Amino acid sequence: MTRPTLTRRSLLVGSAAVTLSAAMPAAAAGRPLIHVLKDPNCGCCGAWIEIMQAEGFEVTTETSFGTALSRYKLDNGIPPKMASCHTGKIAGYMIEGHVPAADIRRLLDERPDAVGLAVPGMPYGSPGMGPEDRREAYDVHLIRRDGTTEVFTSYDAA
Repeated sequence: MTRPTLTRRSLLVGSAAVTLSAAMPAAAAGRPLIHVLKDPNCGCCGAWIEIMQAEGFEVTTETSFGTALSRYKLDNGIPPKMASCHTGKIAGYMIEGHVPAADIRRLLDERPDAVGLAVPGMPYGSPGMGPEDRREAYDVHLIRRDGTTEVFTSYDAA
């Protein structure tokens, strides 16, 4: 009986096959991947994640607490005045807080030279923060690389 031998080539081919097959479900579905850092006890973060999944995003999560989450935001260019409860990363952009899916798609389509988008605070009626038909007015901000911000989208009160 001959035993199969493990060659460098078979190891490389096998590794490549495993890597490709692991990446295929998300790629085949064409679902953009967003990785979210959040406090595990925050219900609105979970609601926002569910909305993003329903909107066609592939979402992975990681728990983070207090100063570690704050440091992550700062280290990735989120100014303190733009902070909210959870922080996502998608295609090199940061997504801070309850940003609507349409704005994330627009960001990915337009690809501005920017850190990303933020909805500071937790405005009522933003995605994951209560019914949209009773929302308060809020803005989605584009965060530039120099730390300045500008309004990307405005949402009127319902």
